[in-house]
Amino acid sequence: MSEFDPNGVGIANGNIFGFPHSESEANIVIVPIPWDATASYGKGTSNGPEAILEASTQLDFFHPDLERAYDTKVYMSPVSQEWKEINAHCCEQGMAYISYLETHGEEKALLKYQSVLDEINTAHEALRANLKERCLDLISQGKIPAVLGGEHSTPLGLIQALNETYNDFGVLQIDAHADLRAAYEGFHQSHASIMFNVLQHAKNMSKLVQVGIRDVSEREVQLSRDSERVQTYYDWDLKNEQYAGKTWSNQVNELLAQLPQNVYVSFDIDGLKPELCPHTGTPVAGGFELQEISYLLFALVNSGRRIIGFDLNEVAPGESGDWDANVGARALWQLVCACEKSRRNHA
Repeated sequence: MSEFDPNGVGIANGNIFGFPHSESEANIVIVPIPWDATASYGKGTSNGPEAILEASTQLDFFHPDLERAYDTKVYMSPVSQEWKEINAHCCEQGMAYISYLETHGEEKALLKYQSVLDEINTAHEALRANLKERCLDLISQGKIPAVLGGEHSTPLGLIQALNETYNDFGVLQIDAHADLRAAYEGFHQSHASIMFNVLQHAKNMSKLVQVGIRDVSEREVQLSRDSERVQTYYDWDLKNEQYAGKTWSNQVNELLAQLPQNVYVSFDIDGLKPELCPHTGTPVAGGFELQEISYLLFALVNSGRRIIGFDLNEVAPGESGDWDANVGARALWQLVCACEKSRRNHA
């Protein structure tokens, strides 16, 4: 690819941020997954990867916490048009099922639409298996894998690849939702089940630290309380502590102390304040400013811990304008820069 000018106009060259690196040259490889077939409230996150790619060249590439951030060798694979078509078909089938479920209840819906559920679950399983194989290959080449969704179910294959690579690692989850439901609405890999599935299928994941959770079921709260592998920092508790004078810095130090040396970061964009991501699949009042998350990510890196992979999910562009994609691109930039600083520290 051609020379990159960090002070010039962003060039849409097909790679994220317009950076001039091929996959073979890259240290960080992002796999986009255009999938939102299990989303039950708002669709559109399958268009997130392409929208973020388009918006990413509008950024400037100075970062206050990473010297020469623009030297980061990051590459994003092309968005699979085949998976976009499979997703569109599954969404069409799935929405009819979900609509019927919400009117007639789950028992009747399962009787009427079992074949639809089977088709979606089968496609989702193929997606997971393909991603796992892809990420194992990237890891074998010494690259750091990442996923850009799509709904939050998408990174399971990546996390399973890390589970086969590391004897011990943790997950830092930034999210409005706990995602600890089992097979939500009949979908085995629902967007609401990603962390439940991680607990079930990634036994080397020793600690899940959830931050900003504010829309949660009682069963999920009980699962968190009963599991030594889960530590949940609810948004209301964080806010109440801050109202009483506790600083975000002190809270960050406490939650980071729960994590092991190797850390995977899972960032659902709805962890942010909904005005920053209004079209995300399931927006919830409350949440973080993006700079608060940047502080958290770089505190993680500065603590000496190592980022071994990450995902960004649930960015959904609206019908007009590019606000969600713009914020999504900036959230991705924070993840990439934190990951690159971690990589340099442990090179």
